[in-house]
Amino acid sequence: MIVQTGRRTAPIKMENSGMTKYRSILLFGAPGAGKGTQGKILGTIPNFFHCACGDVFRGLTATSPIGREFIEYSSRGELVPDGTTIRLWQQFIENMTRSGRFHAETDVLVLDGIPRNVKQAEMLKDILDVRAIFYLSCPSMDKLVERLQRRALRENRLDDANLEIIRHRLNTYEAETKPVLNYYGSERVHPIDSTEAPAQVLEQILRHVVKI
Repeated sequence: MIVQTGRRTAPIKMENSGMTKYRSILLFGAPGAGKGTQGKILGTIPNFFHCACGDVFRGLTATSPIGREFIEYSSRGELVPDGTTIRLWQQFIENMTRSGRFHAETDVLVLDGIPRNVKQAEMLKDILDVRAIFYLSCPSMDKLVERLQRRALRENRLDDANLEIIRHRLNTYEAETKPVLNYYGSERVHPIDSTEAPAQVLEQILRHVVKI
């Protein structure tokens, strides 16, 4: 498969060492919708493994080539190129499998921040068995901006600190990420009002999760 990395076109080989797809649920929504909060909670339930792609990137050292590339894109509010994102995600899942923290045969992957566009969804179609998508919707952009600014202060998130960058990230979500919902089809999408209290949002997610 050929993907555009932003600087050059590079081949990328998609592999899944286990012959079966990873059972997965997607936490979906704009930046600030609460995906990380819900993912962390679900990740504490036995046989659910939370993988937040943004946290994987932020865990990179700034001196590594891929770490510098992440900082370069995130500082502008742009998505990291598809090839880089998928390679890092695969490497993380393989490391978690080898360490015994993730068991593909018994665990459900709770994915947050991937796939971020239709191209990534296409690249992962032979690897992920997406059972449900929880769409955390927030009709107020001002509410999202407020949440992101609070998070920037609380977590020292540089990509959330600048108002111009925040609005660019939200526009990027609308243009590039939101079409992923149509790719997977409405029968797997469960819309949830993310402006409700986190406990209420969790309750709605769990109603569907117990059926997986």
